Amino acid sequence: MPLLLSCQSAGKSFGSRSLFEGISFAISDGDRIGLIGPNGSGKSTLLRLLAGLAEPDSGVIAPRKLLRLGYVTQDPEFAPGRKVHEVIDALPLEGHLTETERRARVNSVLGRAGFGEIDMAVDTLSGGWRKRLAIAVELLKAPDLLLLDEPTNHLDLEGILWLEKLLAAAPFASLAVSHDRYFLENIATRMMEINRMYPDGLFSVDGGYSAFLEKKEEFLHAQARRQESLENLVRREIEWLRRGPKARTTKSKARIDNAGRLMEELGEVSARAAARTTRIDFAATDRRTKRLIDAQSIGKTLGSRALFGGLSFVLSPGVRLGLLGPNGSGKTTLLRIVAGELEADRGEIIRADQVKVVYFDQNREHLDPDQPLRRALAPEGDSVMYRGRAVHVAGWAARFLFSAEQLGLAVGRLSGGEQARVLIARMMLQPADVLLLDEPTNDLDIPTLEILEDSLMDFPGAIVLVTHDRYMLDRVSTTIIGLDGAGNAGVYADCAQWEAETQRQKTESKTQKAEPGASKAAERAPAGKLSYLESREWDQIESRIAEAERRLRKAQEELQNPEGIGDASVMQARYDSMLVAQTEVDGLYSRWAELDAKVAR
Repeated sequence: MPLLLSCQSAGKSFGSRSLFEGISFAISDGDRIGLIGPNGSGKSTLLRLLAGLAEPDSGVIAPRKLLRLGYVTQDPEFAPGRKVHEVIDALPLEGHLTETERRARVNSVLGRAGFGEIDMAVDTLSGGWRKRLAIAVELLKAPDLLLLDEPTNHLDLEGILWLEKLLAAAPFASLAVSHDRYFLENIATRMMEINRMYPDGLFSVDGGYSAFLEKKEEFLHAQARRQESLENLVRREIEWLRRGPKARTTKSKARIDNAGRLMEELGEVSARAAARTTRIDFAATDRRTKRLIDAQSIGKTLGSRALFGGLSFVLSPGVRLGLLGPNGSGKTTLLRIVAGELEADRGEIIRADQVKVVYFDQNREHLDPDQPLRRALAPEGDSVMYRGRAVHVAGWAARFLFSAEQLGLAVGRLSGGEQARVLIARMMLQPADVLLLDEPTNDLDIPTLEILEDSLMDFPGAIVLVTHDRYMLDRVSTTIIGLDGAGNAGVYADCAQWEAETQRQKTESKTQKAEPGASKAAERAPAGKLSYLESREWDQIESRIAEAERRLRKAQEELQNPEGIGDASVMQARYDSMLVAQTEVDGLYSRWAELDAKVAR
């Protein structure tokens, strides 16, 4: 595959702190790379270097000439007061497009991203829809390489599934920083981890996340064996040195030098193997009540829209309830009702006497950005009380991977993952019967996620968990409630069952739409709005779009076929076929938008 970008011996530091050094890898056309690493290892910084927004302190990053590069940040920002279509209209699109071609491309991309209404103010969009808009903006630039920094943050599960399909079928290369393990498994053809435990600072494996785990385990076993072997060699050399060898002979001098090298290598291997991890252990009360919180047929309405209704469940010790649903379906609202911050419009919430509820807020509203880390971790003084004993704030901070030098740092200057660890540290100091967790996984690295999962599974009380991390939901939850945002709720065993049910409902909806007499298009198109021929075209356009997209995917796959890649005429023909297919899809989406506008009048 043609080379798009190379990174040779890149290094970057902030002040006296080195993030990484000597990082080398290459990105080729067709690569779909997943990038992971501990919090603070420099993943986001590396993406900025690749995007050309910062310069490495050492090494070289060399993009291919005229490389078109897209970059989606963790928290996309847009000019205040702008509407969706104004953001799009301000984009300079690649190529010499007519206004009709430009509008067709815009309609195509926004349609795939799920935007049906483009007159909305960007300020009113949820975090998930802002992320979708940021991705759509980069797609409109027709990138050769798309860089994504935590793209699943703020997306609901439907949005994550959309993004997975988009990247899996994309004609461009991509590199995504993510902690979502299912997402990485589904989109990555190569996995890379930045970590000081590796000799070169970077570990790269062809395949998805599961293949990466297998190879990483092999590496760790080999490193453990090497460390054991070095320890034995160094032990023998030290014994030899203690016997006072004469250093006059060349052989003795060489052995002494070799002993020094072995000790140095052992120190390096031992330092790499000494992985630092967060220690998480939630404190529970000694309550033995079987029914901590009993929700009986509760319902909530937002304006004229029903979020959910007739919802019943019981939180008992050992129950771990997961909540799923699209953005705006009422997951956070339900958590706030359980916490007692909101009242249900219908039904009743019965709480055990003096039940203790601890709430992890996804918006981190309870963190003062100006407060020093010392006070955020220990509000009462220089120590905290954990499980009946005093722990100094420096020791408590070290438990969550904060150094003593960071204690004076303002909370607002911490990374997202570090702020999440502060909230978890504060939660651990509060004995709880019920833990309410609203998106606790955002910004956490994978090792911390695994420790958090273990701690939640060991927690003896009840848990209600809202997260887009399907791996965590499947591993932690004993039951999953799915909200559809239209007032309905269902109970599922795992995420796969919820996905299958959601897909079945969509298929049924499409079938009903296609049945004679049941077409929504026909219902929405009274006489005078669409002509007879336009009505027939409206009824058939969805199937025509689906068929055109199938031809486009086939053309894209043919373009990536390694056979004939050295023949310029063959590759030009394949590229022309792909452009024809893309133009057909864009034209159909444009026509669909025109007809839809008539129907909606």
